[in-house]
Amino acid sequence: MATSAGLGQPSVLSTLPKNLPLDFLKTITDQFSEARKIGTGAFGTVYMGHMPDGQIITVKKLAENSPIARDKAFANEVQNIMALHHENVLKLVGYCHEGQKKVVLNNGRYIVADIVESLLCHEYLPLGSLQKHLFEVHTKMDWNIRFNIIKGICNGLHFVHSIPIVHMDLKPENILLDDNMVPKIADFGLSRLFGQEQTRMNTQNVVGSYGYIAPEYLYRGEISTKSDIYSLGLLIMETTTGEKNCPGKEPSAVQFIKNVREILLHDMETKL
Repeated sequence: MATSAGLGQPSVLSTLPKNLPLDFLKTITDQFSEARKIGTGAFGTVYMGHMPDGQIITVKKLAENSPIARDKAFANEVQNIMALHHENVLKLVGYCHEGQKKVVLNNGRYIVADIVESLLCHEYLPLGSLQKHLFEVHTKMDWNIRFNIIKGICNGLHFVHSIPIVHMDLKPENILLDDNMVPKIADFGLSRLFGQEQTRMNTQNVVGSYGYIAPEYLYRGEISTKSDIYSLGLLIMETTTGEKNCPGKEPSAVQFIKNVREILLHDMETKL
């Protein structure tokens, strides 16, 4: 169990109540100020939250216009990963689903309405996403680092599938890195929890990230662990090469594989 430095007492993160008051989250994010904003995605905006003991967490404020209903995205994340504990899965440390009365404009007149805010709190990883290191700042990573990132993602996904949960949105943006470049799978907003004897399901509402969606899901709405394996394969190629699998001028599949091979051979030769 994590402890506060020198005190031998449990840290705030390890004892944090799961259901956090909205006012508390407003306080630790400085009223969701622009200065505390870390990023914005399809499911909402992420803020940095400073805990009373100095530790940092992230607070994701779910958007009303997310790819799936906000309540569903919230339920997916809380119900599916609240009990998950694995070094390669981002830890959910708290949540908030709380209503407040607000004055809003409706059909040309102001009314008092109950507005429900849905928020998710996770451990904070300062190195950010794999996307950032591969394609934005181009962090120098040798083969050992890349291999360990791939291995960690595979271990985390194997654990998630053993529940069994299908993530449904594996991509570099949803792989976060800790201080030691250990990867953690994040963002379970699209995830599906299967019954123990269930191996697949179907949906007519296909959502996800272009370039990472498995063909059987994209064209037939079929969901299974194989959907994640397809995305994993693309993640592995991108992590190995440092190249997007679908850049503006897309090379053929054969050329992409040749690029992977050339980079691996070059890395091996420099170590000999």
